[in-house]
Amino acid sequence: MVLFRRLLGDVLRGARMQRGMTLRELSAEARVSLGYISEIERGQKEASSELLASLCQAMDLPLSEVLRDVADAVAVEEAALAIVTTPITAVRRSGDVVASAA
Repeated sequence: MVLFRRLLGDVLRGARMQRGMTLRELSAEARVSLGYISEIERGQKEASSELLASLCQAMDLPLSEVLRDVADAVAVEEAALAIVTTPITAVRRSGDVVASAA
């Protein structure tokens, strides 16, 4: 759950910055406290669906786009995790010399 919160915050921050909005401007437009938006962007607080809708509306951004971007970010994290946790297996090629302790 922490991963999702962090990635959602990253996507929201990126969208806000792309639009050239400050936290203060977004706070005023969405009628949500500046501190709460900051905590959401840092992945420290959960965002309700109503709050997400309000933030997206204030940025003139479809909620579906935000959720798609978060899903893409989750997929990247999952792929990176799969690479790290996949065990390396030795593959013997024909012609390789294998030593044995006999």
